[in-house]
Amino acid sequence: MSTVTAIYTGPALVAPVKAYFSQQFPGHKIINVLDDGLIGQIIEAGKMTSPVLRQIYSYCREAADSGSDIILQTCSSVGQSVEYIQPFFDIPILRIDTPMSLEAVEKYKRIGVLATLPSTLEPTMSLVNRMAAEKGLSVDVVNGLARGAFEELSAGNAEAHDRMILDTAMALNDSCDVFLLAQGSMARMKDDLEKASGKPVLTSPESGVDALASYLKEGV
Repeated sequence: MSTVTAIYTGPALVAPVKAYFSQQFPGHKIINVLDDGLIGQIIEAGKMTSPVLRQIYSYCREAADSGSDIILQTCSSVGQSVEYIQPFFDIPILRIDTPMSLEAVEKYKRIGVLATLPSTLEPTMSLVNRMAAEKGLSVDVVNGLARGAFEELSAGNAEAHDRMILDTAMALNDSCDVFLLAQGSMARMKDDLEKASGKPVLTSPESGVDALASYLKEGV
């Protein structure tokens, strides 16, 4: 039995990821680490800061020292932390958004990245461009920032949040072949967005967890 530690900066994904993991990988263990104070620091600074990176490193160190076999970084806003931290660890640290970004560049030319925070949008667009460059592919990455949607959700206005994301997607619809949801918490909008746009919509939670399969099968 392998143990996976999943690190979160918000509570929205904890239950869905845990449920999907348990369904797909019975017999393996998942430990959830939630620090919802990190996202506030990221939003205030507009990017991942050194203190945030150090805190994520400490969670990874604790996970490794306590016997975890794999670490799953679930927040796209701090996805780049994996590049900085991985060299210090012998166990794999995976970005939950890498599989969906790879699928996007391999299958589509015009990729619309939807997000409600600039601090999430920019790292995700950067990841998509890097995935394309590594594959020798040329893609057009379209900025789909739904300005104000995060604030609406924070104020408890979920309907306004969802409507703003949908409006942003529809405004970009003619310029995109696929939509990529930068934040895992947006995954619940997948069906509605596909129905409204007629375009495929890629999300990170399920594809990110599925990417663990090869590691767990091989016993890491």
